[in-house]
Order: sequence, then structure tokens, then C-alpha cells
Amino acid sequence: MKKKTETLLALLNGQPVIPVLKIDDLAQAVPLARALVNGGLPAIEITLRTPVALEALRAVSREVPEAIVGAGTILSGEDFNNAVAAGAKFIVSPGSTAELLDTADRSDVPFLPGAATPSEIMALKARGYEILKFFPAEQSGGAPFLKALASPLAGVRFCPTGGISLKNAGDYLTLPNVICVGGSWVAPDADLKNGNWTRIEELAREAAGLRKG
Repeated sequence: MKKKTETLLALLNGQPVIPVLKIDDLAQAVPLARALVNGGLPAIEITLRTPVALEALRAVSREVPEAIVGAGTILSGEDFNNAVAAGAKFIVSPGSTAELLDTADRSDVPFLPGAATPSEIMALKARGYEILKFFPAEQSGGAPFLKALASPLAGVRFCPTGGISLKNAGDYLTLPNVICVGGSWVAPDADLKNGNWTRIEELAREAAGLRKG
């Protein structure tokens, strides 16, 4: 677990924002990943919310070696294993189940499980997890909630996602227990649809420039 935690820490520490991507058109995957990498956000999360998600993950892993591509919206052990087989370098889930945690224990790929309550956080901490996804962030109390957890749950760090944008990302990134944030604003649907990769690269560069701490 320690080695996987260190791997995940290095990955998430490398950039203030992890793009959370929903890809409907497989043809978008590679140019999107390249635009984000060029903008300074090499670690990206492709969510398993569309029929082409695994193929998109496979294509990016194969054709954009500079990208550190992970898989999100992992809901089962089968999802976990399929994503790893497709090339995922890290796995993200909105929550956790015994099946997911057991699958993660058997894998060398680091897992970022989601939690939204002190009890969920404590249960994952007891399993050895020191870095968690806080989801859905804004709907669960936002930055003030995470600030309140910093002292009683010291040692746990978070990647908040859900309702985060350029406007409020800084509120989270100033917190000592936040390592980075996840957001989809760097790849707007309209720009994806129109293939406006230059604009997405600009948004990525702006997000990469956000300060932490």
C-alpha cells in the first residue's frame, strides 16, 4: 500500500487540476489528451460513463505516451480490471465497496476511492488509504467542510471533484489537506464537439497555473 500511495501522491502532486473527461466520440480522445498534455496537464481521468470510454482509454494509453491516463467512475471489480487492461495508470471511484477495495488490494495500480463523510473517510483510513477523492465536493459542504476535517482527520489528503470550476478551485487548493482538484471545465462540451483543441490547451494552461497551498 505504501508504494501505491507514493505513486499516487507523485502523480497528483504534479499538477493542481486533474481533468475529468467524458468522451462520447472516440475520435476526440487522442487530440484531447494531446491538447491537455501540451497545456501542462498530463495526468487525466477518462470516466467510464460512455460506451467508448475503454477504447478511448486504450487509444490514449497507446498513442499519447506523455499522458498519464487514469480511469474514473469505476463501480465494480470488473470495471477496475477492464480499465487496468486498457492501460489505466490509476483508478478513481466515486465511493468504495468491499469488492472494489479487495480488487485494489490485488492490483499494483493505485486506487483513489471516493468519500463524503467522516465515517467513510475513517473506514478507508483504516484500510490504509491516505489520499481520497472527496465527492461530490460542492454538494457535500465544499471547501469549508474539508477545512473542518483537517484537524480531526489529520494525515488524510483529498482530491475534491464535483461542482469545481476555475472560480472556486482556489478555495480548495489553499487548504492544507487538499492535494489537487478534479474538474471538467478544462474540456467544455462545445469545444470538444467543435474540435477546438487550441482553446482546450489554453484552458489547461490556465488551470496548470493555479497555485496550491
